[in-house]
Amino acid sequence: MKLLINRVLFSYLYLQKSVLCHALFGNSYLPTLIKFNVVNQIEIKMETQLEEIRELQKASWDKFSPGWKKWDKLMMEFLKPVGDEIVRSINPKNTDFVLDIAGGTGEPGFTIASKGGMVVITDLSEKMLEITKEYAKERGIKNIETRACDVCELPFADNTFDAISCRFGFMFFPDMLLATKEMVRVLKPGGRIAVAVWNGPEKNFWVTAIGGTINRNMQLSPPSPEAPGMFRCAKEGLIRGLFQQAGLKNTSEKEVAGKLNSGTADVYWNMMTEVAAPFVAALSQADDAMKEKIKSEVYQALAEKYPDGNIIIDSSAIVIYGEK
Repeated sequence: MKLLINRVLFSYLYLQKSVLCHALFGNSYLPTLIKFNVVNQIEIKMETQLEEIRELQKASWDKFSPGWKKWDKLMMEFLKPVGDEIVRSINPKNTDFVLDIAGGTGEPGFTIASKGGMVVITDLSEKMLEITKEYAKERGIKNIETRACDVCELPFADNTFDAISCRFGFMFFPDMLLATKEMVRVLKPGGRIAVAVWNGPEKNFWVTAIGGTINRNMQLSPPSPEAPGMFRCAKEGLIRGLFQQAGLKNTSEKEVAGKLNSGTADVYWNMMTEVAAPFVAALSQADDAMKEKIKSEVYQALAEKYPDGNIIIDSSAIVIYGEK
């Protein structure tokens, strides 16, 4: 699989079967392909590609887990409003069994656990979950367990959980509909799901300040709209439609604002180049002069937007809710 970098994010290439067929052979060839059973071969190839995507994502999160630990306090303060809205939406009871998907270093799973009940925090990256377990031990949180797994193949029985949460994992799932169906499968009848995705780039300067500068200087090509990436789910109604397609009801969307209080340009730059694998990957392809140029332009953009030097950047996310 080739890695693509868009204006904002280094994404993993993902094409649906129909798009892949068209790209490789064109519509006029499909009847012949089907007749000779080539489509089955394409399905096998797609499954192989999806597995490659999962392995690449896992390796990426494993590699950057130390950066997430280093900047965890700042990031958790930044993401807290979204986590709070997820918790409010699923309204966990002290008897609930809750699944937190793509849980990273533990939130919002820890907050859900504070309400009582039991929480299973999952992630594709075992190294991220090692941080989760370390934090849980330090904080005396005993009503959580962790499980490294793929959301598209959840290792749980049907109708297991009372509620499911997922904060900023959805846009990276290779097959979002399959992931949704898996979540619905393991959810009990009457259960609640709330997930968060990022809104559009125009509302998230904390990403575009560095991402746009990298793209402009390195003239990077945009990926397929289907590729996992930061703003893949920003279109209004996209995830809500997947929820409805998977059988969820009483669906809703809510915009949630946030602020990244990095304080200084140095803190912003260092954090973004230590936790954001896409930007590190892009900068690794640049020579020293180009890296310095990009850094200088990012600092300039921040100075123009925040002339007092206090870098507090607005953000916008969408929380989508549904019931089984």
